[in-house]
Amino acid sequence: MNFKKILFVAAVIFCGIHSEAQNNPVFPGWYADPEGTVFEEKYWIYPTYSAPYEKQVFMDAFSSDDLVNWEYHHRIIDTSEVKWAEKAMWAPAIISKEDKYYLFFAANDIQSDEELGGIGVAVADQPQGPFKDLLGEPLIGKFHNGAQPIDQFVYKDGDDYYMFYGGWRHCNVAKMNDDFTGFVPFEDGTTFKEVTPDKYVEGPFMFKRNGKYYFMWSEGGWTGPDYSVAYAIADSPLGPFERVGTILKQDMNIATGAGHHSIIQNPDNDEYYIVYHRRPLTETDGNSRVTCIDRMYFDEEGYIKPVIITNEGVDLTKEK
Repeated sequence: MNFKKILFVAAVIFCGIHSEAQNNPVFPGWYADPEGTVFEEKYWIYPTYSAPYEKQVFMDAFSSDDLVNWEYHHRIIDTSEVKWAEKAMWAPAIISKEDKYYLFFAANDIQSDEELGGIGVAVADQPQGPFKDLLGEPLIGKFHNGAQPIDQFVYKDGDDYYMFYGGWRHCNVAKMNDDFTGFVPFEDGTTFKEVTPDKYVEGPFMFKRNGKYYFMWSEGGWTGPDYSVAYAIADSPLGPFERVGTILKQDMNIATGAGHHSIIQNPDNDEYYIVYHRRPLTETDGNSRVTCIDRMYFDEEGYIKPVIITNEGVDLTKEK
């Protein structure tokens, strides 16, 4: 076989190997707990920088026009801006209101009410920041109903904004005030109402489709292969939430520890994407997590079909 023929065969093999797009993970680096959303006709992902807590002191963001090609926005906030935060900034949530962008985050991984930390909030004039600490102290700095103040998600329902949050297998919901500096009590006088579904561990998320509220959460241990996502369907954003089943989990041919997710809907249609982290098969370190996107589908009755996790991810040649 002559040299030119060798090159031709090698090229054929190479093209065959790479004939399908390999878009998962969606961007390089160790990133977890991704919050996906749409701002100003762009897709955005706000993840945790996945590292030991002492190094987990800043947050990056990523933006895209097509869910495939991502622009990197470095250090949109860090502990030099949030004076009360010393370490472990993670699980961002973000929402826009009146031309402002509000970024919610957990910091310091507090284990009791005697420690300083919990859930904070920062504000910016644009989605890429820079974000400034809004309060100079935690928005939620205590344990309520047994819920560790982490993993917050803010959901807009009409004119109301609700925060779902909580670790340690407890989930609370609270109604936010107009400027996101605090909370408004519910009609029964309580401020933090527990809405924990069966097998809940952490990572709450909500979206609405066809008049139904889909409440989702993570189960299992975040460092283990059993990490997964389950959901419930309710008629109200306040529940009750009866567990339907698991829709995201590991695939030993692809990756382990698939969980702590969010959902992005295509603004132009009924296409839904699940944004989540997982651990490559080659990795055993708990912090070695990557952010991925795969399509999410519903059956005729509105139930979520189990998600097939892929290396391909979003393939623009198939999405059109």
